Amino acid sequence: MRRGMILLLAIAVPAAAAAAAQPSAFAHVVGGLWEISGVPGQHSPVRQCVSDVATLAQFEHRSRTCSRTVLSENGTSTVINYSCGGAGFGHSEVNVLTPRSLRISTQGISDKLPFSYVLQAHRVGDCGKSPSPSHH
Repeated sequence: MRRGMILLLAIAVPAAAAAAAQPSAFAHVVGGLWEISGVPGQHSPVRQCVSDVATLAQFEHRSRTCSRTVLSENGTSTVINYSCGGAGFGHSEVNVLTPRSLRISTQGISDKLPFSYVLQAHRVGDCGKSPSPSHH
């Protein structure tokens, strides 16, 4: 009985960790080359290769190693708190508009200063490839 319980925990704990790592709202959203607009101080969109879409929730601290906690989620929206040690922390709501389009409202503290802004993120292709030019 005890061995069975230990085996069950050995299976359940990693599964729970994996579920926490990737919110269900992101189930149909894949990594790749993303174009992010609304970045403070940037006049044109920023392009970033993203392997884990959940990292877009910590865009302000994108070059930092942070821990993330999913506070709530429904089919298309996820609220995430994250902490990056002495570099700061944040609170983000990520709305999945389509599998290739996200709206990210984020706020927190970065290098001891407050931040708050809204980003629009659009997947434009695979990493390492230039997206096809679009003609409007």
